[in-house]
Formats: sequence, C-alpha cells, structure tokens
Amino acid sequence: MIKFSQEHLQTIRTHAESTYPDECCGIILGYLANEGKSVVEVMPTENAWNTEAAAEFPGERTTESKRRQYTIAPEVMLKTQKQARDRSLNIIGIFHSHPDHPAIPSECDRLYAWQGYSYIIVTVQNGKAGELKSWSLDDTHQFQVEAIENII
Repeated sequence: MIKFSQEHLQTIRTHAESTYPDECCGIILGYLANEGKSVVEVMPTENAWNTEAAAEFPGERTTESKRRQYTIAPEVMLKTQKQARDRSLNIIGIFHSHPDHPAIPSECDRLYAWQGYSYIIVTVQNGKAGELKSWSLDDTHQFQVEAIENII
C-alpha cells in the first residue's frame, strides 16, 4: 500500500495535464514502513526522453517519442537520491502518465522497473487526467496493482 495526500495526487494530475500530449514523469519521496509506503513529497521532473536516452534502451523502443516514452535524467535521479538521504527520506516511487491510454504498465515500463518502487500511472484523455493506479513488481518481475490510500 502507498499513502498519498490529496495534494500529492493533484500534483501528479496537474503535471500530467501540463505535459499532454507527451508523457510526464516524476519522483516520489517518502518513508517505508511495515504498513506500507507514506508519501512526503511528489517531485515533477522533465521527461528527458530523446535520441540519446533512447540509445540507452536497446530494442524496438528507440524510435518512440515522449508521447509514448519517458525517462528521468540520471543526474536528476542521483541528485534527488542525495537530497532524500540528507532528509532521511527514500525514493519510494516513480510516476508517469499515459496520454490517451489506460493507466496500465506497458511491457517497456515492466522491463525497466525496479523492485521495491511504486509506479504510479495516470491516464490523460484529451488533456484531462483520469484514472490513477499504483503498481509494484512481484518476485517474478510482474506488475501487481498496489492499493492507494488517501490521507488528509
């Protein structure tokens, strides 16, 4: 389970709408506990997908654009990891949007996902954010729906 405030969820939706028709992305910081993950901060980031980024991902996805692909620049991930550690927080997840597609992970999403993270996907239909789901990898590297709890 992952626990979000309404404000955090709205930040994700707003970022997704602002980048439409491209995919948005961002980093989720918080705490890991026995009862689940608690979100402290949602950090929208730039979708750094470009030809150079595509070269890092072998296979058929190299020609895809930001409309169907996202990546967070490695230097942004590293800087965020250091800042989180300084604040006694963890990166607990990544979020991104699926413009005009369901909030269901793609095969590419699965291939490049990291165990232990929550992957929040929000669908954006015609510029308006809709369904938002959380996914996490199981022991066989398959995505399973993860419960989202709204906190005040």
